Amino acid sequence: MTIILSQSDLDELYQKTPQPQLENLVLDSFEEIVGMPEILGRGYNRSMKLSSGVWLDFSDYEYHQDLMVKTPAHDHSIQFTIFLSGFLYFDDVHPNLGGTQSYFSGSGISPGYIEKYRAGEGLTCVNVHIEPEVLKSFLLEDGQYNSDIQKLLFKGEDWKISFYPKVTPVMRSLAQQMWNVPYRGAAKRMYLQAKVFELVAMHLDWISAEQQPIHDKSGLKPETIACIHHAKEILTTQLEYPPSLCELAQQVGVSVRTLQRGFSALFNTTVMGYLTQQRLQKAEMLLHQGNYKVAEVANLVGYGHLGNFAAAFKRQYGITPSQCLAGKKAVFGS
Repeated sequence: MTIILSQSDLDELYQKTPQPQLENLVLDSFEEIVGMPEILGRGYNRSMKLSSGVWLDFSDYEYHQDLMVKTPAHDHSIQFTIFLSGFLYFDDVHPNLGGTQSYFSGSGISPGYIEKYRAGEGLTCVNVHIEPEVLKSFLLEDGQYNSDIQKLLFKGEDWKISFYPKVTPVMRSLAQQMWNVPYRGAAKRMYLQAKVFELVAMHLDWISAEQQPIHDKSGLKPETIACIHHAKEILTTQLEYPPSLCELAQQVGVSVRTLQRGFSALFNTTVMGYLTQQRLQKAEMLLHQGNYKVAEVANLVGYGHLGNFAAAFKRQYGITPSQCLAGKKAVFGS
């Protein structure tokens, strides 16, 4: 059985959960700890404010049942997460995270997404949030820092850009050192903040190195790449009623030709191909949940004609939507 919650439902559950009592864990004044609701599993989240605009979380969870959390579009700060164990699963917007796949996000507006957690799997991670003004104050003091990278990180009221750097042994070692910090009080706070910004520097160096090969390979400028990613996120959040090709290009500020070329260069597919892929992935997820009829799922993912939906679904997964609803596994990987 899969538990399906909205983000507000999950927040309400955590507010009602008593603070856990953990042996050998003494909290400093700038720390808080919240236990996982018993209905979901066991574990805790330990959060701390290191300085103005800089927050650090340590999470250690194990889920009793499969869980899906629906998070709506929202304002987003600078964020990065390193997983020391376990995985966080997504059907769209993000790839599955964990192992050597980390997460680094610029600021801006985040599209809505669904996080998935699997029963019996543990999840241990270090998570950092930084207000964009804090990081921007560092970068603006450096006149040599790539202004194109800054445009990717600070999107304001536009859709944010996410990155998925590979976790190096040094990154993992730093995250483990943070988890097992040897100090208390003010010394602990300074130590952790230093480690946070060391990891930020590593991620920024990776982003800087990655942008030039992308520019050379695709012939697209970094600001155009950001527009193409913006277009991808718009499609992901508007599967039922997506904008037309012309409308989408106008919304993100590029020509139709550049939009098409960008999807081909960056995602190795067409705009319509990407939209179809995301629709079918969401359809498979909804059918597996078993809460909707096939026709309802078709409508929810933007297919007005049931026959077209069934044909596209079978081409993608090798089974019909009805077979998927009945619990049959896809012949081809989703």
